[in-house]
Amino acid sequence: MNVSYHEPATWQEAHALLERHGDDATVLAGGTAFTLLLRQGLIRPGHVVALRRIAGASAIDADAHGGVSIGALATHTAVQRSDRITAAWPELADAVAKVATVRVRNQATLGGSVAHADPASDAPVMLCALAAQVVVTTADAGSRRVPIEELFVDTFTTTLGPAELIRSIEIPARPAGAAAVYRKYTLRSADDYACVSVGALADLGGGVFGGLRLFLGGVGPTPMRARSVERALAGTRVDARAIADAAALARDDVDPQSDTRGSAAYKREMARVWTERALRALAGMPIS
Repeated sequence: MNVSYHEPATWQEAHALLERHGDDATVLAGGTAFTLLLRQGLIRPGHVVALRRIAGASAIDADAHGGVSIGALATHTAVQRSDRITAAWPELADAVAKVATVRVRNQATLGGSVAHADPASDAPVMLCALAAQVVVTTADAGSRRVPIEELFVDTFTTTLGPAELIRSIEIPARPAGAAAVYRKYTLRSADDYACVSVGALADLGGGVFGGLRLFLGGVGPTPMRARSVERALAGTRVDARAIADAAALARDDVDPQSDTRGSAAYKREMARVWTERALRALAGMPIS
C-alpha cells in the first residue's frame, strides 16, 4: 500500500491537505485508534495528515472565564498530570487515568479520542458530564463551538465535516459547590474498555440535587444522557432511597447491544447498579 505522510505546521495547512486529498486522506492524532483500524483493514488511506507538528495543539491553558482549554493533541497522560486540570477538575484527571495502559495514555490524545467517538471510551463520558464544548476549525479559517454531547451521532460517527478538525476541548469553570465523579466497570481487567461507565456532575448545596448532568458510556451508540434519572432527582434531598429509586430509571435511558462484555439485559442492570454507585459517591455516601 502506497501512503503519503504529511506533517503540516499549521491548522490552515492541515485543512488544505484534507481538502486537496478528500476521501483519500486520514487524520492522525495520537495514532492508537489509527493503528488498530489500519491493522483490521477498516481504513486504507492514500494520505495521512499528522497533526503533531502544529504549534500549540497540545497546550492546556486556563481560559478567560476560569475554565480550562485542552488542545486536541494533549495526551491523556498530559491531561492526567496537568496542574490546571487537577486543580479545576480532578475528576477528569481520574477519568483519563482509567484509559487502557500507561503506554496507551502516553500516546493517545484527548482530541483523537473525541473524534474517534468510541462509546466505550472513558474521557468523552466525563467531558459530557462536565458540559464541555468542542472547538472545531474549518477550511475557511473559521471555527464553531459544539456542545460535546451534540458532536456524537453514532458509534464512531460525529458531526465533523470532511475537512473539519477538533482544535480544542473547552471545559467551563467549576461552579461553587459542584461535585463530580467518574465510575467505570470492566469485566476482564482494569485497562479494558468499559462495560458501563458513569460521569456525573451536580450542585449539592443545601443537601439537595441541583443541575445534575449524568452520562453513561458503553451502553449505547454514544455517551447516553440519563435524563429520567436527572428529572427524578431534580430538587430532591440527598437520600439513599431517592438515589436508588432514581438509578433504577437508568435502565430505560440506555440502549446497549449484546457483545463480549455482556448481554443487553445485563448491561441495563449494570447501568442501574453503577448509576446508583456513582450518585452515592457524588453525595459522599458509602458504597454498599
